[in-house]
Amino acid sequence: MFKISFNRRSKVEMSLKFYYDLMSQPSRALLIILKMSGVQFQDCPVALRKGEHLTEEFKQNINRFQRVPCIIDDGFKLAESIAVLRYLSAKGKIPEHLYPKYFVEQARVDEFLEWHHLALRITCSLYFRTVWLDPLVTGERPEDDKIEKLKNQMEGNLDIIENVWLAKTDFLTGQSLKVADIFAACEIEQTRLADYDVRIKYPKIKAWLKRVRAGCNPHYDYAHQIVYKITGTAPNAKL
Repeated sequence: MFKISFNRRSKVEMSLKFYYDLMSQPSRALLIILKMSGVQFQDCPVALRKGEHLTEEFKQNINRFQRVPCIIDDGFKLAESIAVLRYLSAKGKIPEHLYPKYFVEQARVDEFLEWHHLALRITCSLYFRTVWLDPLVTGERPEDDKIEKLKNQMEGNLDIIENVWLAKTDFLTGQSLKVADIFAACEIEQTRLADYDVRIKYPKIKAWLKRVRAGCNPHYDYAHQIVYKITGTAPNAKL
């Protein structure tokens, strides 16, 4: 693997510390949301590839579940990306155009986020892990029938994105960009690493991804710089 360096903002003490790795899909989503929201935070990248999250220090002092993303906000420790999102929204840190306050509009976004976690995210992650990550670690390629099974499961949820969530709207939960779109896009982009190009089979998803990227840039390209570098699919972007 190539060496990646990050700029830390440790010189400026801030109450909110954000721990993440750009190889983590929800980490990228939260980073994009924080940047778009103008949230000030202490930059705390965690190198998953080096096992920095598996140390006893990380477990005791940062996140007892030893995962990213997570935050420490003035001493309050919180894990899980959606929990962090809702916490920061409750504090008034996330603008309503990204995560609505009005209960009906918020419920529609939450509906997708709940569906996403046990549908799109789990199947895309399993495909990515089986096809790209596990072989990288073990040096062993999975059986073709296993890959095909996982691909079919993933595409079953991509079909739902294409034909249900994007059936009548430009974005997943309406006509404007919301956090739901950012979480979903970051998950789908991860499949590029497993040589899967969603844009070939799904024209609505292709057009939607283009809209999401345009609506989130320059933060979208910055968050995906590692994905771009590994796959050679786009130039690196500076934040």
